[in-house]
Amino acid sequence: MAKINENYLKLPGSYLFSTIAKKVSAYSEANPDKEIIKMGIGDVTKPLAPSVIDAMRKAVDEMGTAEGFHGYGPEQGYDFLRNKIVEKDYKARGIDIKADEVFVSDGAKSDCGNIGDIFSKDNKVAVCDPVYPVYVDTNAMAGRAGEFQDEHWTNLYYMPCTEENGFMPELPKEKVDIIYLCFPNNPTGVSATREQLKPWIKYAKDNGAVILYDSAYEAFITDPDVPHSIYELDGAKEVAIEFRSFSKTAGFTGTRCAYTVIPRELKVNGTELNGLWNRRQCTKFNGVPYIIQRGAEAVYSDEGYKQTREAIAYYLENAKIIRDALTKVGLTVYGGENAPYIWAKTPDGMKSWDFFDKLLEEAGVVTTPGAGFGPSGEGYIRLTAFSTKENTIKAMEKIQAIL
Repeated sequence: MAKINENYLKLPGSYLFSTIAKKVSAYSEANPDKEIIKMGIGDVTKPLAPSVIDAMRKAVDEMGTAEGFHGYGPEQGYDFLRNKIVEKDYKARGIDIKADEVFVSDGAKSDCGNIGDIFSKDNKVAVCDPVYPVYVDTNAMAGRAGEFQDEHWTNLYYMPCTEENGFMPELPKEKVDIIYLCFPNNPTGVSATREQLKPWIKYAKDNGAVILYDSAYEAFITDPDVPHSIYELDGAKEVAIEFRSFSKTAGFTGTRCAYTVIPRELKVNGTELNGLWNRRQCTKFNGVPYIIQRGAEAVYSDEGYKQTREAIAYYLENAKIIRDALTKVGLTVYGGENAPYIWAKTPDGMKSWDFFDKLLEEAGVVTTPGAGFGPSGEGYIRLTAFSTKENTIKAMEKIQAIL
């Protein structure tokens, strides 16, 4: 008789954004005449850059010829893209990363979850609270999280990120093996400086831990004290894996392309994690399509860089509009300066889901309730700057009207 993975049965409810989608769908069906502005899920609205589209069109034409056709590609990514990543994202910042340490994938979300395949079930995992749900749910699916009791998983180590500590996690007070860090942070929008990150490198070295560093939003960094890569810090290559994405950097949410960096210096009990991840990818992943990788390569061209930076500036301006509007009506807000997310405190101690419902039902604006990101997210909502400027302004006017 077949047996299921019973860890799935321990998961509470559905995935956060699926729950939100169901609520919005129900509201839309009940109110077909009302406009809904979505500022919840972090999906971009600006089209792909012209340089990216041109590169993809050229790649499509290539695929229609015998000489230019590409079948199965390398599971690790084509050299033309891996070399550009090394040159533009690392060497340009004085970081020595090799092409064979870069693994191109179909999304940072996938890699953040799949990376658990190369780690033992017995590892103690530390997560920030609030946290991007993928980090927690994938470890629960793998059996590392224990039981779900009182809004917590019994075997995860939670690092509360609250108003009192500036939404910056504190070093674990016990030994942990795997540490998820995300800066600029999703959902709080808070960034960590080099000085704030240094103790984490030391902790990882002292305790034989591995840092899983989600840097999906590095393109939004404007503060020179905030590193774009954890590898800007001495010793990080010995303890950290970094995840990067083209989704927010270049609008690839619908075309799917990202990459993960695993330096060869990173070893656990003498075993290189680079080789384990390569083995995993070769077995379970067939690579990102050639056409998509050519589009990603174009992001690094002079014109492609200029065009994608214009989109980043557009979203950062949206973030400022949101911050200013919510502050004007008396809400306490964080983030939105080196990140596309705004973390807003609910008024009068209102519960996150209650405020979510109020904004949806009275203003027609979709946000994300902070409680969906973990216990410490209660009392907050997250808004994204990825809408159009027109809808961002309209949404803020609607929220101001009801508050």
